Amino acid sequence: MAITDIAAYTHLTDSDIEALGVELDNIRREVEESLGEKDARYIRRTITFQRTLDVAARLLIGLSRSRKGWLAGTAALAVAKSVENMEIGHNVSHGQWDWMNDPEIHSTTWEWDMVGVSAQWQYSHNQRHHVNTNIVGLDDDLGFGVMRVSRDVPWRPAFLLQPLRNILLAAVFEWGIALHGVHAERQRTPDDKPRVTRERRKLLRKIGRQALKDYIVLPLLSGRRWRRTLGANVTANVLRNLWTYVVIYCGHFPDGAEKFTPDVLEGETRAHWYLRQMLGAANFDAGPLMAFASGNLCYQIEHHMFPDLPSNRYAQIAVRVRELCEKYDLPYTTGPLPKQYLLTLRTIYKLSLPDRFLKATSDDAPETASERKHQRSVGS
Repeated sequence: MAITDIAAYTHLTDSDIEALGVELDNIRREVEESLGEKDARYIRRTITFQRTLDVAARLLIGLSRSRKGWLAGTAALAVAKSVENMEIGHNVSHGQWDWMNDPEIHSTTWEWDMVGVSAQWQYSHNQRHHVNTNIVGLDDDLGFGVMRVSRDVPWRPAFLLQPLRNILLAAVFEWGIALHGVHAERQRTPDDKPRVTRERRKLLRKIGRQALKDYIVLPLLSGRRWRRTLGANVTANVLRNLWTYVVIYCGHFPDGAEKFTPDVLEGETRAHWYLRQMLGAANFDAGPLMAFASGNLCYQIEHHMFPDLPSNRYAQIAVRVRELCEKYDLPYTTGPLPKQYLLTLRTIYKLSLPDRFLKATSDDAPETASERKHQRSVGS
């Protein structure tokens, strides 16, 4: 079962947890106080790079006559879309660059290049997910409502289709995120139909603009070569979806990314919240290029503790967080990307089956553990 008592699970006293919280607050304060022109140049250069790459990719697709040219252009376009989606759109929408007071790079004005509406995603992700990280029944991102990634979710026959759902969701990930955003918990109350209708209309307008741009206007601008442009846009969008899906799943569902019951919210302090983020997220090993391509979400632990600090600082923050994990004898979940993804797939495939087919107990399964695991071992 999920963790109900974080202190018991980590073997830390309340004073230990509060001391950890003070050290993490110090990291936040030091980073905030050191933000300046170098950081501003980073995000501006990133935006310039992304837009330049996007234009260059489209020119290569439209002007080259070889298959190799089309493949190179499509790959470059997929990279440009991935950078816009994660290192720019995702992080700007978290408010990481609001301190610059630049109206063009601000969480209240940025609209990313995908079918989802930024404002809807900000509520479902920033407020619902990041506040209630991995709390069963409260975090809508825990399986995204279509997959079972914890035994605390009762098995239903529909979960037998989970492996197939996983493949489909990977290919159309931006559409899943868009629908997930508009169907956030705040829009499920029976007396909230007018707002639901307005939100759905916003989503439909955004979908219309994206479809018009990628699948009608840009191909038409290519004239007789419209098929090349249309095929490249579709392919680049799918590749972007697949990469985003892998990055997000490897940060949330590998072994070691623990789940929690709503009990942990009782009396939860900021320090306890920090600790829950540390336990509920997972990193994957990445060099500078892969970190950039993933929006620095290879540092998912650091992102969950400091979601509104600029992503270009996560690498330096990670060094200090690992030191704190060693100091307080806490797990720091990370590993090679292929390993993290295979562990995630194992959980998805395994939990598609009824519990009677699963070997480990619900308290010490690789994908979900609880403080009762330790109590059981002590009493045995």
